[in-house]
Amino acid sequence: MPDAGYLTIGKVVKRLQGQYPDLSVSKVRYLEDEGLLTPSRTPGGYRLYSQHDVRRLETILYLQKNRFLPLQVIKDELAKGEAMLLRESSQEGRALTTPPDSYGMPAVPDDMEQDSEEADKFHPISHMPELLGVSVSFVRELSEAGVIRMRTSPRGRDMVDGHDFHIIRTCEELRRFGIGPKNLRQYVQAANRESGMFEQALTVFGTNASGNATQTEEQRDRYEQALTHMILLTNSLRDKLIRRSLKGHNA
Repeated sequence: MPDAGYLTIGKVVKRLQGQYPDLSVSKVRYLEDEGLLTPSRTPGGYRLYSQHDVRRLETILYLQKNRFLPLQVIKDELAKGEAMLLRESSQEGRALTTPPDSYGMPAVPDDMEQDSEEADKFHPISHMPELLGVSVSFVRELSEAGVIRMRTSPRGRDMVDGHDFHIIRTCEELRRFGIGPKNLRQYVQAANRESGMFEQALTVFGTNASGNATQTEEQRDRYEQALTHMILLTNSLRDKLIRRSLKGHNA
């Protein structure tokens, strides 16, 4: 009999779905295939996850969701500093409640911690320095590049969608590396192309990204799980292609 501290993959997913609703068995298996997780197995081949494995998975999910790190970078960073990362992730039983600054660069803010009232409102662009610590001109540049979308209030003021705050913060971090709003237009174009490709691929689930009241909850869940897995796969592919290209330039 396995140790009582070990969990099956299904129980691991159920335990973490409260914090990561998009987590699925297929996603955990994919992370295992990529070499980020190495659970024990029973003689019959069933996966068994220790508490250490669960904390490692929490760390991976946090870095993916909130730092937007590609899998290979996460794998490398875990190899270099896993003990510290896992120690932080286990504090108070929560996954990296205080994000580690182990990469020598500022942390990408967690939009999950953003006040829901703030996110569900439109805010005057003049308030951006106070709310986000970025200049009005920078936010305008992001809007002109199509990275964010603004609307005009009845009084003629430019208003910023609170749901775009995390995008603005992320772009501010990229600017520190010399990647400005104009450089980000290619990502907007790529996102538009990919969303069309994803939408076509996901028609098999009988719904679309906006949801459909006539669809069952199970169909909507399948859609979300498939979309999450496809995004993981394309992110991994993009990561490998960029790294291959950079190696080619340096050859």
